[in-house]
Amino acid sequence: MAEDTQSTQVAVVGGGPGGYAAAFMAADLGLDVTLIDPEENPGGVCLYRGCIPSKALLHVSRLLSEAEEAKDWGVTFGKPEIDVDKMREWKNGVVGKLTGGLGQLAKARKVKHIRGMATFRDGKSVEITTHDDKKQTLSFENAILATGSYPTRIPKLWLDSERMLDSSSALDIESVPKSLLVVGGGYIGLELGSVYATLGSKVTVVEMTPTLLPGADRDLVSVLQKRLKGLFESILLKTTVTEMKEQKNGIKVTFEGDDVEKDTAIFDKVLMAVGRKPNSDKLGLENTNVELDDKGFVKVNEKRQTAEPTIFAIGDIAGEPMLAHKASHEGRVAAEIIAGKNVVYDPRAIPAVVFTDPEVAWCGLMEQEAKDEGREVKTAKFPWAASGRATTIGRNDGVTKIVIDAETDRVLGLGITGPNAGELIAEGVLAIEMGANAHDIGLTIHPHPTLSETIMGAADLIYGQATDYYRRQRK
Repeated sequence: MAEDTQSTQVAVVGGGPGGYAAAFMAADLGLDVTLIDPEENPGGVCLYRGCIPSKALLHVSRLLSEAEEAKDWGVTFGKPEIDVDKMREWKNGVVGKLTGGLGQLAKARKVKHIRGMATFRDGKSVEITTHDDKKQTLSFENAILATGSYPTRIPKLWLDSERMLDSSSALDIESVPKSLLVVGGGYIGLELGSVYATLGSKVTVVEMTPTLLPGADRDLVSVLQKRLKGLFESILLKTTVTEMKEQKNGIKVTFEGDDVEKDTAIFDKVLMAVGRKPNSDKLGLENTNVELDDKGFVKVNEKRQTAEPTIFAIGDIAGEPMLAHKASHEGRVAAEIIAGKNVVYDPRAIPAVVFTDPEVAWCGLMEQEAKDEGREVKTAKFPWAASGRATTIGRNDGVTKIVIDAETDRVLGLGITGPNAGELIAEGVLAIEMGANAHDIGLTIHPHPTLSETIMGAADLIYGQATDYYRRQRK
């Protein structure tokens, strides 16, 4: 039987936020596009097993927290009844609605979608093994590699057990364990740990560095860390897990570190959330001129083009930061370049958001990064205790921090910790991209009473002129 051979102008390998954004943009620019992904509809890890389902569960988590906080506002609810099956059904419904919508958008744009896994034969073709185990060859003029990443596991600690969870399986919420150990104090561990804690689990987080969210600004993290101490059973910093053994009553874990009072403890389940690795294996890249770095990321230039001129790479596989919106932007840029437009990938600021409660968001150059680069900067922190809107929602613990160039007053970075920080941070991204200075933000009339006023307040504080907060100026 002859092998099925087809051709396309643009082959997009991977249907996540980077892949489908690239495919849709290429189609909008008049190119013939084929999208190769194993799922029935586009969406990738983000929609199926990441960003979207986790945020759906975090919404439930926030609702439970607000129900508890409402006692302070004169409203008392009965003890919440949690139907895990119904919650999972709703979460899956959210995923189905969004991925189904992407499938419709692909059809409307006439993007051909092949369900399967692609392996590069050379710089001009891929072999596809379809979901029903058939083989076909697809030749292309250009390809965009967008295969994403997968959860990292520590081999010496990982157990082949139903009690072990990673960031994907944890989203299934098969049950709510009485006790849960989260290995890793990064954004994935804290988000999922928060979900399980509000559902009733006694959550312990272990992190090998001196603080949660390693790499994030300390002024932002301190607010979150203080709140999580009240939510979690325990937070063990500067601590490592040296051994895990499954027993009849759970997983026995051995710790080593400064905060450890007992060097062993037993948990019903363990969630390993120690990062992600690029999906660059088993793609046949050795049959091309595509190069990888020592971490497995595909090397690309400012056009997202690899050492094989016909192949581009975007998203998690193309390097940090591993963020869906970064992948989408890269995908659109790659598609435009293939279509002949004179553009490059050159963002001044890529926002990061941790969807805990409170949310933590930042963009641009934060204070410690500036110091590490030897840059002279000025900073200001506007406490949400001075925000009328924060007071009305009972959340005075937030903070908005601005970082500006000491000579030009140009905004270099913005960080926010508090409810809806992820919605607010876009103003900082726009300010940095447009080259705004602190005066520009201060002179922009912000609606009252809103949390967005804290951004204006932080900018005004640079000059000691914030209406709702007084900080003595240093001489």
